[in-house]
Amino acid sequence: MAELKTTRSILVVDDDSGHRAMLRAVLGGWGYAVKEANDGAQAIDKVHQSSYDLILMDVRMIVSGLDALPDIKRFNPAIPVIIMTAYSSVETAVEALKKGAYDYLTKPLDFDELRLVIDKAMDHSRLKEENRVLKESLGANFDMGDIIGRSRSMVELLETVALVAPTEAAVLITGESGTGKELIAGAIHFNSPRRKGPFIKVNCAAITETLLESELFGHEKGAFTGADRRREGRFRLAHGGSIFLDEISEMSVAMQAKLLRVLQEKEIQRVGGEDVLTVDVRVIAATNRNLMAEIDKGGFREDLYYRLNVVALPVPALKERRDDIPLLAQHFLKMFAEKNRKRIKGFTPQAMDGMVRYDWPGNVRELMNAIERCVVLSRSEYVSEMDLPLSLREGETSVSVTHKPEDAPADLSLDEVEKISILKTLESARGNKSETARRLGITRRTLHKKLKKYGMM
Repeated sequence: MAELKTTRSILVVDDDSGHRAMLRAVLGGWGYAVKEANDGAQAIDKVHQSSYDLILMDVRMIVSGLDALPDIKRFNPAIPVIIMTAYSSVETAVEALKKGAYDYLTKPLDFDELRLVIDKAMDHSRLKEENRVLKESLGANFDMGDIIGRSRSMVELLETVALVAPTEAAVLITGESGTGKELIAGAIHFNSPRRKGPFIKVNCAAITETLLESELFGHEKGAFTGADRRREGRFRLAHGGSIFLDEISEMSVAMQAKLLRVLQEKEIQRVGGEDVLTVDVRVIAATNRNLMAEIDKGGFREDLYYRLNVVALPVPALKERRDDIPLLAQHFLKMFAEKNRKRIKGFTPQAMDGMVRYDWPGNVRELMNAIERCVVLSRSEYVSEMDLPLSLREGETSVSVTHKPEDAPADLSLDEVEKISILKTLESARGNKSETARRLGITRRTLHKKLKKYGMM
């Protein structure tokens, strides 16, 4: 199994040499390369000279952390800066966050809290390396194509694809619209013994019922009005390769019966023809519907379902694989920046957090559209949260309500339920705000806003 390379670096900025030495030992033990600066001015110089994955910076210095922060963020808005302060002041924290700090910690540092905050901030820079490891784990000859993912659900999916691709089994890919089912179908074909053969794609929902049979099986000259010549169908064109039948649930029951015969006999007949033609084709189908429910309603043949569903591959929705959002966003950013001839280096931490929190009902397709919009409209080298579509900026993240009392009134407002959930989680986390935010599925910045909103600080 391939291993991750530990190359991430942290710049520690503090005028207390003893505190820097302590942090150098702790962070070094966690596998980080640590560099040091003794005040904000030196930190600004170092950021201009070298690249760092994260900055851990004190407030009280000759040139304070709050004074240095704007210069650092102007030079590199994408670098996460965590502010340290010995003064647990709400005003200091708010000012730091307004100036672009990723988070803040109070001295003396709680090392468990420190590691939680650093891990979260570092997670985005870790993704590319983990994706490389995933590719190696799937095998040197496995071609992932344009598939990007390192979340547990995607790793499990790709491992199954790697197993099924070399076989001749029919595959049924399921999942919401925009999740990338066509990319999975392509990965199956291009990692199979049929990779040198054609890969023919058919969107069954985009072709009218009267034309679908001709599209799939071909037709003879004069078979119907407008058929002025013989035409080969997609199955013949896919001979020796694979055919991808997308939105298979949109096919009529009558057409399903004809497809079932092809799968069973490996033979087709052109519309209006009498000759029986043999085809050697692997069938990969996909749908965004629940086919078992369609069977119950009489809209899909049960025998065809079992013929297609030799191997089932459910593709997770994007909200179920949030760990993949930063990697996907960076991929689309690079793609659209090159296409539109724009120099854009990355995202600010706040913009990335906004994308990770959003539910993406349109899945990867919606994310790709949003990134293209950001690239076209962005006026700087880094996409900020203000460049994101309005739907992402206006959608305030709500907490996961896991502590609603059993005897709570039925007409309890959403705000009251949320307040109770925050209080109970904060209590169970023993007052640790970073751990509370993690358990609630929100950022510490959002937690701070909600605590202030409900008068809890």
